[in-house]
Amino acid sequence: MSAQKTHADQKYIDGLKQDNSFIIREIYDRFAPKVVHFICQNSGDEANAKDIIQEVLLIIYDQACVKDLKLTCPFDAYFFLLCKRRWYNKLKKKKLETVTLEEEIVSDHEDTNQFVFETSLFENQQQLFSTMFQKLGKACQDLLKKSFEIDSMKKLAEHLDISYAYARKKKSLCIGKLTEMVHESPHYKNLKS
Repeated sequence: MSAQKTHADQKYIDGLKQDNSFIIREIYDRFAPKVVHFICQNSGDEANAKDIIQEVLLIIYDQACVKDLKLTCPFDAYFFLLCKRRWYNKLKKKKLETVTLEEEIVSDHEDTNQFVFETSLFENQQQLFSTMFQKLGKACQDLLKKSFEIDSMKKLAEHLDISYAYARKKKSLCIGKLTEMVHESPHYKNLKS
């Protein structure tokens, strides 16, 4: 993300990644009340807020594991903005007209908005991949799932009881089809722009 020095709040990202119960509890104790208050003030309730918090923590966890997220801004601002955007997106989908838009400065740290943007982009990319993966045929899905689990094509071929050459060719075709489906999606074009 940024070439700046990693922020001290990186401990929250690392704690999520390592499933550290003390860090996760600290996130809920320190940062969740602000999100709950915000959502309750904007057409939601505590249950909505808990759902949003959980969803955002999962997104951050995924990004930390897949992209090795290095935070260069305060966690509070990053987390709150992600929750706020996610809640506004849910309200837009429900077409609720009673949204109170309180634009507040969450952080004066310049990287916060960039981190939020990149996390949102990452989430949208993951959703697009997952959607297109589900549209693949069952044989391709099974082959690709197994290839994610088994690190050797030779072992994969043995496991599926097919020849090594066929396993390589079939995997290549399946990845090609998945890539083509992703690139042809209107959502992909939106993600690129």
